[in-house]
Amino acid sequence: VNNIVTNAIKYSLEQAKIRIFITEDEKYYKISVKDTGMGITREDLPRIFERFYRVDKARSRAMGGTGLGLAIAKEIMESHKGRLTAESEYGKGTTMTMWFPKERPELEYEHEFKAGGPTE
Repeated sequence: VNNIVTNAIKYSLEQAKIRIFITEDEKYYKISVKDTGMGITREDLPRIFERFYRVDKARSRAMGGTGLGLAIAKEIMESHKGRLTAESEYGKGTTMTMWFPKERPELEYEHEFKAGGPTE
């Protein structure tokens, strides 16, 4: 959540608006962070979750970006059976949505514990 909100602030102009919405459907609780920042081009959008990918390389370097934040955030969400999605229109803003499953998934270490634990 911190990475998504920080990115919305970092890549928005001073007068931009950032809104956070919490909603739910049958399967997920959703946290959406919507900004009126610079947005992401249609060409770049499919790649923003790749490691080391930066939409604006020069600006990201100046701001200290490594291109890892969204990749890590997405991996964390997926490891907990959630999702991270992005919608954007260049020049108008971006909405990042974190999808948290309502049904708590069984984590790998819990599965091992039920099965008798790791062998030594």
